[in-house]
Amino acid sequence: MKVLVLTVSDRAAGGIYRDRSGPAIQEVLTERIGGIEIEREIIPDDRDLLVKTFGENRERDVIITTGGTGLGPRDFTPEATAEFCEKMVPGIAEYLRARSFEQTPHAALSRAAAGISGDLLIINFPGSVKGAVFCAEVISELLEHALEMIRGAGH
Repeated sequence: MKVLVLTVSDRAAGGIYRDRSGPAIQEVLTERIGGIEIEREIIPDDRDLLVKTFGENRERDVIITTGGTGLGPRDFTPEATAEFCEKMVPGIAEYLRARSFEQTPHAALSRAAAGISGDLLIINFPGSVKGAVFCAEVISELLEHALEMIRGAGH
């Protein structure tokens, strides 16, 4: 499984602070999924750049974004995901939000989305380290089966 963990943050991309969510997601997924290849990238909060980055990574199986899912004026990750994807997978985002309520009522403020373009699955995680780690733990149970289904293996 080839995964890109894409941190979406003006401040991390500008070197104002160190990305902690991306490495934390990588650590969780590496521990939980065998044979996974993970690369990380950091980009600013820019809708057009997000869509372009998604397109440049079609050879991957999964892109997990972290950041840009809240209510802020520069939070465009769900919109870029919806723009790029051919099919939305609302159940993934709903499941992550529902499970995240176990940790915080702030899960209600997440606008995260998930979708498919070709064989590429894109899933939005929150930008907080705690939220990103929790979502990585939860999604690790579903990723392999989701990819099998995307490739036509059925249930």
